[in-house]
Amino acid sequence: MKHHFIAGISSHLQSMELSAIEILGYVASMAIGVALGLIGGGGSILTVPVLVYLFAVEPVLATAYSLFIVGITAAAGSVQYFRKGLVHTRTALVFGIPSIAAVFSTRAFIIPAIPDEVFSIGEQEVTKGTLMMVLFAILMIAASWSMIRKSAAPAERKDQQEQSFNYPLILTEGLVVGVLTGLVGAGGGFLIVPALVILSKLPMKQAVGTSLVIIALKSLIGFLGEGHGTFIDWRLLLCVSAFAMAGLFAGMAWSRRVDGTRLKPAFGWFALVMGILMIMKETLFS
Repeated sequence: MKHHFIAGISSHLQSMELSAIEILGYVASMAIGVALGLIGGGGSILTVPVLVYLFAVEPVLATAYSLFIVGITAAAGSVQYFRKGLVHTRTALVFGIPSIAAVFSTRAFIIPAIPDEVFSIGEQEVTKGTLMMVLFAILMIAASWSMIRKSAAPAERKDQQEQSFNYPLILTEGLVVGVLTGLVGAGGGFLIVPALVILSKLPMKQAVGTSLVIIALKSLIGFLGEGHGTFIDWRLLLCVSAFAMAGLFAGMAWSRRVDGTRLKPAFGWFALVMGILMIMKETLFS
């Protein structure tokens, strides 16, 4: 498997002449992983814009590609949390099962049911791709706000609190996050981590580790919900994934020397500007 993975990447790089914009795309792919490794989340919000604007992938297909890239990168990142005992399996199951079901159903049934031309405003037609990108940009702005604002999370306590579950809210949150993930291809860590801290009373580090497991499972299983007729450019997909994973490990290494919490607001402002520019491009300049 590893041999095929590396061979696919090498074949992809050798079979094309890289333009400046494609090189920028691979640099940005690495930045996705670096952000995830340094600040523990948010990096996946860049995946769809990178695929659409730098690799010219059609928006709906880009959300599918994003599920694979985000899923495999989150899976790699969750390994060290497993080793440190910072993954709460029971919580991952309670939150993850409805989320996985929702993302799979969204990719298998809801996305194909959306017409290519959704509606029109005057002479301006709103296509499925435009709708997906605007929805993604709105989610991006929401994610940026969660990174910019100061965290009100209480300091971690050394004594182990008995865990309690608010099952109705956890199930609802899981379904909502699953549908959003299925629609726009983002991991949704900025929604999952606060939910695990507040609703399941997990310490922050354990919430991050558990969140990565949930993101990996629902993203990869959601990717399997793609229609059989969907063309997948595996060479591009594996190559972008490899750069994202390289960035992830680099970010994890740097996180020992750099305080990720200080970088989080700056990344949030970047995501905010990106979200606004995406909405302007899709609505005013399309």
